[in-house]
Amino acid sequence: MTQFQHGGRVWLITGAGSGFGQAFARAALAAGDTVVAAVRRPETVAALTEEFPDRVDAVRLDVTDAAQSEQAVKDVLQRHGRIDVLVNNAGYGLVGAVEEVGEQELRDIMEVMFFGALRLTRLVLPAMRERRSGTVVQVSSMGGFLSFPGVGAYSAAKGALELASEALAAEVAPLGIRVLILEPGAFRTEFAGPALHGSAVIEDYRATVDPVRTGLAASHGEQPGDPAKAAAALITALDLDPLPLRLPLGADAVGAIRAKLAAVGADLDRHEQLATDTAF
Repeated sequence: MTQFQHGGRVWLITGAGSGFGQAFARAALAAGDTVVAAVRRPETVAALTEEFPDRVDAVRLDVTDAAQSEQAVKDVLQRHGRIDVLVNNAGYGLVGAVEEVGEQELRDIMEVMFFGALRLTRLVLPAMRERRSGTVVQVSSMGGFLSFPGVGAYSAAKGALELASEALAAEVAPLGIRVLILEPGAFRTEFAGPALHGSAVIEDYRATVDPVRTGLAASHGEQPGDPAKAAAALITALDLDPLPLRLPLGADAVGAIRAKLAAVGADLDRHEQLATDTAF
């Protein structure tokens, strides 16, 4: 492996071969940092490694492989001495009603976007604790804060990661470690294209799920969000003090999250008496 200069921050980014992951990598490189691009197929970051041979390190990593994850973190720490920013970005979309999603499909999506992300988080924390420094960036989605027909399994995985990360943020704050949850809306990535999976179809759910299934696929390449601008927002956010716990990305995400908060608030107001009249 190439010996790297140790100036700037050292990033470990999963799913760096395309979409948000590649945009985050390029933004970090533009900021003068070093990027460890963790991907299942290193050839997907060949252009990056050729363009920045001294500051990009491609690492083969399937985030569902525990042994591979442990070795990857160990190798990064050995070569670079530290991990300043972990970005848990690897993931994919899955469309299907809760009843349509198969047991294995549900377990697979949780393995990638919940168990895999938390595993890497836990693996980098000891070194971050030792240095009393570091930032964990969890790439969630507006679908990690709210849900709608057809994305129950996806939202469950992202939502689980969000809640674990909310607890994590409070746990590690006294240790000098920060946590940032990104909640993008619709961006021009591979999410609605090659990275979108579909479950088996049950006719009774066509009315509620088909609009999402067809709408997502039709949106591919036409989404309003620019991944490069999302990456620029991440770079800016990392300099904020205090760092926000959650950062929605895109007007659609901001609007949807505001609507969810308003709906929850309205429910609380409407049923407060029923909810609170429960004490001895």
